Amino acid sequence: MLQQILQEIGTDPFYQGYFPNDGQRFVAWYLRRVLLRDDAATRDDITDGANDKQIDAVIVDDTEQRILIVQGKFINTGNVDAEPLREVLSAWVRLQDLSALQKDCNDRLKKKIEAIRTALDDDYRIDFELLTTGMLTDAAKADLAAYADKFSEFDGFAASLHLIDTPALETRLAEAEARVLPAIRHTITLDPAKTLSMDLPGARTVIAAVPLRECLNLPGITDGKLFAKNVRQSLGSSNKVNRELSRTIHSDKVHDFFFYHNGITALCDAMELSPNRSSLTVDGLSVVNGCQSLNTIYSASERIRSHESKDAHVLFRFYEIKDRTFGDRISINTNSQSVVKPRDLRSNDRVMVGLKKAFETRYPDGMFMTKRGDVAPATKDPSKVVDAATFAKMLMAWHCQRPNYAANEKKLFDEYYKTLFKTGYSPESMLTLHQWMNAIEVAWPNLNLNNELKAGKMHVKYHVLFAVSALINAINKQPTLVVDPKATVKALEATAEILPLAATCIENAMQSARLQDESANKVFSPQNWLKANRSWQGETLVAGTQAGMLGTFVGGGALMERAKAPTAAFIARWSAD
Repeated sequence: MLQQILQEIGTDPFYQGYFPNDGQRFVAWYLRRVLLRDDAATRDDITDGANDKQIDAVIVDDTEQRILIVQGKFINTGNVDAEPLREVLSAWVRLQDLSALQKDCNDRLKKKIEAIRTALDDDYRIDFELLTTGMLTDAAKADLAAYADKFSEFDGFAASLHLIDTPALETRLAEAEARVLPAIRHTITLDPAKTLSMDLPGARTVIAAVPLRECLNLPGITDGKLFAKNVRQSLGSSNKVNRELSRTIHSDKVHDFFFYHNGITALCDAMELSPNRSSLTVDGLSVVNGCQSLNTIYSASERIRSHESKDAHVLFRFYEIKDRTFGDRISINTNSQSVVKPRDLRSNDRVMVGLKKAFETRYPDGMFMTKRGDVAPATKDPSKVVDAATFAKMLMAWHCQRPNYAANEKKLFDEYYKTLFKTGYSPESMLTLHQWMNAIEVAWPNLNLNNELKAGKMHVKYHVLFAVSALINAINKQPTLVVDPKATVKALEATAEILPLAATCIENAMQSARLQDESANKVFSPQNWLKANRSWQGETLVAGTQAGMLGTFVGGGALMERAKAPTAAFIARWSAD
């Protein structure tokens, strides 16, 4: 692993050109290769340098609603002592007073702090990761367990702490590259009186009450190998369910843990139960339901080893599965108690079903995907496959004229659902919006946007879509109304001209907002600006100015002609305020 990292950061022009030392290159490598951040986002995420306050990188993930703080320790050989852990602890303490931290940190971190502040107001969870190529000393491992408990138990600023060492890097890189992970072989000590074996159709089965202490011996918890087939990895100790589990473990009711918990489901390729049922040896072990529980148990290891926890157990279901497809179905179905998102609840709503039927009737080679996990058959035309979540974001940016709300999927399918999803919405307009988004994706690498905007692609592409509508509205002298997307088919023929103008609307509006903040001695946060009303307000002003000047540009008259739409095509904005 170390040699691979050294080779990649030593030869790739991206790492050599943008980052001055191997420490920053290592963190950038992790963001880019393991977390799959694009080049612009990776550069924007790095905060390492003078006055970084032990924070090497920050990601405010609006999709997962989490704040990720990374501290890197790049060493070629040897062990890692507790010093990097103390640096993480220092960062955790400093983040509890954002105003004080912002006064004496570097400029890159100042901008991130503004985004962190807004995210905390929206109850984002906080994950700290100590990233290293070395191995922790025994003393450092003890400190890791103690700090992890401290982070999760502190109600005022709860967070999770994870060690990403070489084994964890190997696992996560394999997952990022979709490589096959090494199989886990392990022997579990059981109580014969609390163990039941049976043969069921499709799987040999062992059900056992396993002591919590025995769970600490399971390999692959900290590096994620044990959960390779799970539908999701750990949500961190600050997750609401995990905090409740932790409270039970640390309470005088720890012996009742078995009764408060649904149990853990584990699959394996083969297993052998000893004749007296005192041990179970498993090959290819993978936990498909119980990732959160086992991470919480592991983070409370000292409490689990205490005398008070000696009678605490958790229910395990071990299935020997030969059929991989059957195993995948078990993984999906046993996670049915996971948090259900608003989108899931709406997938069978009559309006959603009606939109799906209308779209697929109009376009038999197309598909409107209403459920998470839907996969379009090979018989469908990819250019006519529309995802409901993306559709909601496009409607918010175009019809509601609020691109700053578009990234918040939870709100789109909750408080804004009835505003966005309307019976009788035109399939032609659905497809036209989808074609605009496809055009934006194709043009994205060449749009004239600065690195900060490129880093916020998840937000910015919906601002570009909004700016397109604002330009067309202004060209038609209908600035207070919104053009029906299906009336912009001719404008789609001129994406090479109109998309750069839309990008300029965003770039100029953001630079104007930056100057306003700097003149008022405020820290400007691009991520916060993209989520604020003043973003679309500024973009609308620039769009109006550009539309008024089009006649003076070479080719401007032709673009104006293509952007023309009949008066009847303009409708009132859908209110989302």
